[in-house]
Amino acid sequence: MKSWNAFFEILKFPIGVLFFCMLIGGIGNMIINPALGIADAITNDTVILVGNIMYRAAQFTVVNFPLFMLIKLTSRRNGSAAAVLSAVAGYFCYCIGTLFFSSATLPATTFSSILGISVSSGGTVRYPLQTGMLGTIIVTLITLWSFNRARSRTEYGFFSFISKDTSIAIHTMFWSLLAGIGAAMVWPYLMMGINKVITFIANDTTNPVNLALYGITERILSVLNLGRLIRQPFWYTGSGGTWLNMAGSFIAGDAAIWSAQTASNSISSLTGRFFTPYYVLNIFAVPGMICAFYSLYTDIIERRKMRMLVILAFIGSMLTGTLLPLELMLVLLCPLLFFMHVGYTGILFAILHVLNAHIGSSPYLNAVMMAMPGTLPELLTCLQYPSLQSSIVITVIVGAVSFVAYFFMTRIYFKYLAVDLFKTGEKDRMINGTIKAVGGIENVKMIQSSISKLTISVYDPNKIKISQLRRLGSFRVYESRAGYNICMGAASTMVRIGMNNAMREAVRSVNR
Repeated sequence: MKSWNAFFEILKFPIGVLFFCMLIGGIGNMIINPALGIADAITNDTVILVGNIMYRAAQFTVVNFPLFMLIKLTSRRNGSAAAVLSAVAGYFCYCIGTLFFSSATLPATTFSSILGISVSSGGTVRYPLQTGMLGTIIVTLITLWSFNRARSRTEYGFFSFISKDTSIAIHTMFWSLLAGIGAAMVWPYLMMGINKVITFIANDTTNPVNLALYGITERILSVLNLGRLIRQPFWYTGSGGTWLNMAGSFIAGDAAIWSAQTASNSISSLTGRFFTPYYVLNIFAVPGMICAFYSLYTDIIERRKMRMLVILAFIGSMLTGTLLPLELMLVLLCPLLFFMHVGYTGILFAILHVLNAHIGSSPYLNAVMMAMPGTLPELLTCLQYPSLQSSIVITVIVGAVSFVAYFFMTRIYFKYLAVDLFKTGEKDRMINGTIKAVGGIENVKMIQSSISKLTISVYDPNKIKISQLRRLGSFRVYESRAGYNICMGAASTMVRIGMNNAMREAVRSVNR
């Protein structure tokens, strides 16, 4: 638990950057995406240019987000610049390893122009493998291992003329290059597994179970920054279905079919089945979860600080879609809640298809990785199509139910499921241990909590035992005006409730 809480505290900053980049990219998409019609109403070239800049900047951040995570993960090692620079160099070597040793038979969706790395061979241009967060994890582990190895190296030896910082870089680059070669060798087998899932789903895309499997797989791969591996086949190839237009040409892929049908005003009943749940998630479910997060902040002053961020996240989710940063936060802060969210997403894909609710989307420039479908502006543009009225009504009803479900699901998780799910006594150990570490119930003046930390105001600060709090799973303990902030992750709410119950019980005992 302590290690997992540490990752959440470390990666809050890059996730926050990703969140604001998604907002900026969503606003840029609203301005320039011709499917929304806003670009046609704007005659100012400067506004269009700004929209393009916002979208492209956000796209760069999303595509290269694993590198930013890598930098943050390695920068925590005593603030050493050597570790960060070595990690970046190692990441380049890793990408180069996948560039030269990856199989040319792999689908184009498995490659990406990472930071402009490419090579021209035989009239074709090759790019590194897009391994997403898996590459980040591999290079991070190599960098930290090289850092620890170099710091424990003796100053006497055959290569003693090489400084410790240089040694970190050499080892990181060498082993990262080998890791890249290894990833290139393994990747075809990973793609075989993903292709089997794609083939299974594509065999019957009218089966609700298959659509549920698509929804679950797509969200898990998206968190790993590998969503394009499953999105591309269903959005733009025959795996997502085909449609014969009036000109006698076959259109392949759910997104491509939707764009063609909306252009000809002839929307069929099955178009959009791979997009409809995004409208429920972005417009209703995620805002419900955001409201639940906000309700878990018990400190009034803390609530005031968070109010503007909550409003921004609430509106941003509806207008631009912010699923990715939210899901990354769930993975690090409350993994069980993430899997509950993924399972609910799969259920949405199945239920909306059974209810015959289908609303598609037209991602800008076919940008699969940067696509943010299912937003409120897109839904409003669908009101012009009479054939979609029933789908819109059903989507809104399911969305309203999902808002309530996500609100209570989130609160129930933090209040009852975050710790000791299998009743092993871990919750009581944390509560009793925290009480002892802060000097007993009689030393506690006030207790507040949020989604990731516990704030305790005490009468006698000398009784606080920080080392004991860290042994209980707290990654960080620091003092503020409100009291001692104890970063316990998702367990904070349950610990606060347990300590409040203990305080009430102590008062009753005194009154007796």
